[in-house]
Amino acid sequence: MPTRYNGPGLFGRPLHSVLGGGKIADILLWKDKKLSAAFVAGFSMVWFLFEVVEYNLVTLLCHILIALMLILFVWHNAAGLITWRLPNIYDLEIPDYTVRFLHNKFNFFLRKFYDIATGKDLRFFFVTIAGLWIMSTIGNFFSTVNLLYTTFLCLVTLPIMYERYEHEVDYLASKGNQDVKRLFNKLDSTVLNRIPRGPVKEKKLR
Repeated sequence: MPTRYNGPGLFGRPLHSVLGGGKIADILLWKDKKLSAAFVAGFSMVWFLFEVVEYNLVTLLCHILIALMLILFVWHNAAGLITWRLPNIYDLEIPDYTVRFLHNKFNFFLRKFYDIATGKDLRFFFVTIAGLWIMSTIGNFFSTVNLLYTTFLCLVTLPIMYERYEHEVDYLASKGNQDVKRLFNKLDSTVLNRIPRGPVKEKKLR
């Protein structure tokens, strides 16, 4: 296998822009190592509490809210004794652009799902069905927390590994894509083209 791949990349553009080009991309690609490490530590702590300590979700949320209330109460009433700035309510609010970003991403997912489900691209339709079936099978062997934690670890490790070994991965992906195309063409010629289809009715003009 060649050490470098000179063909088109797997995504056709830099990975940082594929991931959104913002703070999330910086975290996933470890551009901000402190923030990325903080996210890994935080998710690892949540996984430890749920899977090892067997914390209940409602109990954990209540304890977190109790701790935050106590901290804010002490902070607010001791503001005259310490030099720390009293937290402002606007520091705790979710910014409008974050809500708009999530709203746009959710609508994009719905449009993409509709396009795939209606069979506009049959190859992608069957690949998606196979992927979902594989994920459902894998999900039978993991708890929800373990599956989410494993997915998170993949998100913070695979992008940086791809960026480091981009040419090797692109070469393997191109070979795999060629094999999938050959398989789909064979399936198309032997199965799909033999499925009887009714005549297409022309729309009457009023």
